[in-house]
Amino acid sequence: MRTDLVTTTTATATAAVATVRNLGILAHVDAGKTTVTERILFLTGATHKRGEVHDGTTVTDFDPQERDRGITIFAAAVSCSWDGHRINLIDTPGHVDFADEVERSLRVLDGAVAVFDAVAGVEPQSESVWRQADRYGVPRIAFVNKLDRAGADLDAAVASIRERLHPAPLAVQLPIGREDGFTGVVDLLGMRALTWTDGPGPDGYREGPVPEELRDEAERRRRALDEAVAGLHPGALEEFCDRGSLTPGTLAAALRDLTRTGEAVVVLCGSAYRNRGIEPLLAAVTAYLPSPLDVPAVRGERDGVEQERAADPAGPFAGLVFKVNATATGRLTYLRIYSGTLRKGDTVLDAGTKRTERIARILRVQADRHAETESATAGDIVAVVGVKAARAGATLCTPAEPLVLEPTVTADPVVTVAVEARRAIDTDRLAAALARLAEEDPSLVVRTDPETGQRVLSGMGELHLEVAVEKIRQAGQGLEVTVGRPQVAYRETVSAGVTGLVYRHVKQDGGAGQFAHVVLDVAPLAGGDGTRAAEGFEFRSTVTGGRVPKEYVQAVEAGCRDALAEGPVGGHPVTGVVVTLTDGATHAKDSSDLAFRTAGRLALREALRRCRPLLLEPVTEVTVTVPEDAVGGVLGDLAARRGRVNGSAPRGGTAVVTATVPLAELFGYATRLRSRTQGRGTFTARPAGYAPAPQ
Repeated sequence: MRTDLVTTTTATATAAVATVRNLGILAHVDAGKTTVTERILFLTGATHKRGEVHDGTTVTDFDPQERDRGITIFAAAVSCSWDGHRINLIDTPGHVDFADEVERSLRVLDGAVAVFDAVAGVEPQSESVWRQADRYGVPRIAFVNKLDRAGADLDAAVASIRERLHPAPLAVQLPIGREDGFTGVVDLLGMRALTWTDGPGPDGYREGPVPEELRDEAERRRRALDEAVAGLHPGALEEFCDRGSLTPGTLAAALRDLTRTGEAVVVLCGSAYRNRGIEPLLAAVTAYLPSPLDVPAVRGERDGVEQERAADPAGPFAGLVFKVNATATGRLTYLRIYSGTLRKGDTVLDAGTKRTERIARILRVQADRHAETESATAGDIVAVVGVKAARAGATLCTPAEPLVLEPTVTADPVVTVAVEARRAIDTDRLAAALARLAEEDPSLVVRTDPETGQRVLSGMGELHLEVAVEKIRQAGQGLEVTVGRPQVAYRETVSAGVTGLVYRHVKQDGGAGQFAHVVLDVAPLAGGDGTRAAEGFEFRSTVTGGRVPKEYVQAVEAGCRDALAEGPVGGHPVTGVVVTLTDGATHAKDSSDLAFRTAGRLALREALRRCRPLLLEPVTEVTVTVPEDAVGGVLGDLAARRGRVNGSAPRGGTAVVTATVPLAELFGYATRLRSRTQGRGTFTARPAGYAPAPQ
């Protein structure tokens, strides 16, 4: 084979990777994520009709429950092309109960568009998904949506981004018109006006000079943009000092660098519903967000040694499973390919389970529609058919070059319901349906209660479990289930410590015995306050002189972790504890890992009983938006639910109340709030940790 042809083919494949953009749409509920996605698909020609959330005609909200509820529940992947670039886009949920879907999506994305409501600015879930993106180092640009609404204010939204999210927001556009009169934007880089009409297609977009009445304001903002960028970017600062301003090329290059490092966020604006501002948003996606070649090489482990894999189509194949759709007719496994090329018919290795799988088909994804392809390369997001056992978080790789990539971390469930089949003959069908749910969504946990024998389903919130149960009913073809009242997941902690607890484990029943002697200090973990408990577990060892060998210290820690599974108050998991092994002793023949693990478990159980244990309950940060005349009743209702009001602020004829409320008190709150406010009140909630429950 001619080497020049191989080199040319490899270079072509690598160049194709440079044109890929893998991005997610992130936001609070009702900020307009799905509408933004629909407009992107329409303008890029991926669809030929604009879908609407209120009509139930959107591409990404294809599940019946999403269309009925008018919210995104499941992350949906779509692909489109724009200006020579292929955009793989994931529309993520905005409701807090489905934050785990966002987490798994962010793990495989290279960039994101954060959508904000021009009236509300940064809302609670906007802040949560922003922090999730921070953890994965995902570069973002911001799109302030709904500028055509009454009370819309770009400057106020930008200020809320600066105050609550703390990056440097760099607004690169100036709105033309306000509220109903919003018709376009001034592009501050090119100093041009972009306006839209209400025409039926993409040709409603027009370019022209900056309106005379906005020229002074546009020049002032451009000057402020130059100064802000020069203060953050050394290359831009050098040109700014020489010329007193930045050229469009230098400014664009600096914005790209600042976006990719996370030092700043480019802010654009528009109205997705009225199809205004989407073309500049797409241009910003291709200009500022990174390709798979621009992000650091993915890291994984092989035989305990860390390795890197660059986004090279010619390298060994490695991909991460981030979503599984286990339907009755087949199993789709969604995969982000980080390295190499995957071809139809390939045999791959599940690096975690060491199981080999055969790729029967490779599919380009368009939400619930798919187009088959023969191969996929580094940077692609595709679905594959034929993988039978890989779960979300699994690594698929070339068998000859195994690599384990870091999976996403699944949050612990906080709400539990008992689920039973109404008819005894449907018990096995219910068990299969629950197993399929847990396979699709790792944040759902299915178990059998050892005392009652009931099947118990645990999830991230009341709505999360409602959706899961409804999915069983819809897919069960006549399967009828009964659901118990939701129960929250309690935790336990300690309010005091114990020092020098001595525990000696001795067992002799013929043959080799068991001997372990440990001395423990147990104390509350630092970091809590009067209203929130510290979470987590720390184990330390201060043993000197080899009195307890290192391998036995690890066994003691394992035993302590075993003891944390059930606390002394009600058998709930224990958190917020630090354990220190201070001394111990061994026996020449009878000491073993098992003996010290048993000693660690029993010693900590005894210590927990002496440390004034406390019951903890999950609490949430609630944001309630109500008419001003209903504030008094809402505050009284929150107080009756053991809520602690943190603040109240007016916003355009309404009041926004923030409070911390126990999760157990929020069941049924949506109905109660609508009743108190004649249907005009809304609320959102996000987890805020654990707090002591009333005794």
